[in-house]
Amino acid sequence: SSDRQGLGDWGVTTTKLPNDIEKLTQEASKRGIKFGLWIEPEMVNPRSELYKQHKDWVIRFSNREEYYFRNQMVLDLSNPKVQDFVFGIVDNLMKKYPGIAYFKWDCNSPITNIYSPYLKDKQSHLYIEHVRGLYNILERVKQKYPDVPMMLCSGGGGRSDYKALSYFTEFWPSDNTDAVERIFIQWGYGHFFPSKTLSAHVTSWGKQSVKFRTDVAMMGKLGFDIRVNEMNPQEQEYCRNAVKNFKQLEYVIGEGDVYRLMSPYKSNHAAVMYVGEDKKTSVLFAFDIHPRYGERIRSLRLEGLDPDKLYKIKEINLLPNTKSTLAGNGQTYSGEYLMKVGLTVFSSAQTVSKVIEISQNDIDTNPSIK
Repeated sequence: SSDRQGLGDWGVTTTKLPNDIEKLTQEASKRGIKFGLWIEPEMVNPRSELYKQHKDWVIRFSNREEYYFRNQMVLDLSNPKVQDFVFGIVDNLMKKYPGIAYFKWDCNSPITNIYSPYLKDKQSHLYIEHVRGLYNILERVKQKYPDVPMMLCSGGGGRSDYKALSYFTEFWPSDNTDAVERIFIQWGYGHFFPSKTLSAHVTSWGKQSVKFRTDVAMMGKLGFDIRVNEMNPQEQEYCRNAVKNFKQLEYVIGEGDVYRLMSPYKSNHAAVMYVGEDKKTSVLFAFDIHPRYGERIRSLRLEGLDPDKLYKIKEINLLPNTKSTLAGNGQTYSGEYLMKVGLTVFSSAQTVSKVIEISQNDIDTNPSIK
């Protein structure tokens, strides 16, 4: 198997995995890790047994030269037999390897060679029937495996729609994972989709610090696509602490109300705030992207708090052996003060990030209350 052959033939390549997938799931379990699998079940390579045996299952003209995108073609999901086959890919994997705990469902080619051997004289129905076929497959998967989370990916964010999300737990917004670009991407998606649906991964793209990249990714469903052995011990410790913080605050980031306090499109900075339903816990993400020299830094007014309650400010996601430079860190303020006066969270530094936990603190003897 390679990028040029084998797609569609769903068997283990023993030269690469001599001990089968089961061995991988077992080794992951020993280390306390849930094993996930990246699949692309709707596609086929021309150099595959599936293509040789079932050309009538592929969207293609039989009398024209084929055009390939990424060396692959699209299976005809309007055909019930193909629907059964694609469902069977997931079903057979789960039956054979019950240790699989997660799927990334990819789709890397648009429909080319647009002709359905199954629909024959009803070619105008192809796009609609193809999508209906996909939803039939996904419905069967969800009904049989309701507790298996799945990420929907399609050449980036090609399938970020609410109907598809009824079958998936999250989607991949873009193959562009540069942290600065992701601030803009996530800002835009956030107008339509809750943050818990946005897969946001820390990768090796960009020259920003691991902290900056992680803080950006923490605004969505945090994940890591990075070589851990290439990070230094300080970065590894930072990431472990950040994951711990994310797990503690995920309910706020994923389920809370979102306040867009500073747009990256209108400023050299960006700020997004997530407020829990009960307003007791909030998380503020603040980013210095590319400040201008000598730029006047203004306070940022918060939103969504109870003006009559007291809130303690705490910067989290700090690098090991470093102290917060946030003015007001550890102090307590009224919700009214934070929303009318605000906090100085920005700086004149390039690509610097702050993550601030804001916790309701009704009983506090701290003399710094404002």
